[in-house]
Amino acid sequence: MAKLGIPFWIGGSNASPEKLRHARSVGATGIQAGTIFALAEESGMVPELRAKLRKSGYDGELNIRTDSRISPTGFPFKLAEVDGSIAESTVYDGRVRICNKGLLVTPYEKEGERIGYRCSAEPEEKFIQKGGNPDEVAGRGCLCNGLLATAGVGDEVEPPIVTLGDDLGFLRKLMKHNAGSYSAKDAINYLLS
Repeated sequence: MAKLGIPFWIGGSNASPEKLRHARSVGATGIQAGTIFALAEESGMVPELRAKLRKSGYDGELNIRTDSRISPTGFPFKLAEVDGSIAESTVYDGRVRICNKGLLVTPYEKEGERIGYRCSAEPEEKFIQKGGNPDEVAGRGCLCNGLLATAGVGDEVEPPIVTLGDDLGFLRKLMKHNAGSYSAKDAINYLLS
């Protein structure tokens, strides 16, 4: 990519000054650093949820797993296993399936050459009634509502879906203790140090 002169960024566990320097040394424009900013004070995440994630991440107790089923698109998501989120099996099983935002629906052909829309996260019977494959519904969650719930702007239909990267090592560099916090400016200063 560098030889072609096309800008590129390196992602995946790169939120450190050393990784940023390495990325630049191989010609990258920079790094992808989502998790460090998702947990900063200015992020749009619900403050109590953000504090809980920082604490468990600082203590080394936060598990992040890759879930290849949760997204109706089939795209794998990294899920933080945090109490009250869709990553908990009891929360996932106890929720009401819904698709009321329609941002990730798939078009399908209905009778009479009309177009309909379905989502594998909607209620199973509706999805199957629309010609959807029953095998596609297991493990699916509504990302639209779940991500909005994580930001505290959802309609409380779906529990939060918290997506974070695997590397949380920056927390011990930016926080003095597990109840601490940091700003986006602190994160930038750390990455550029």
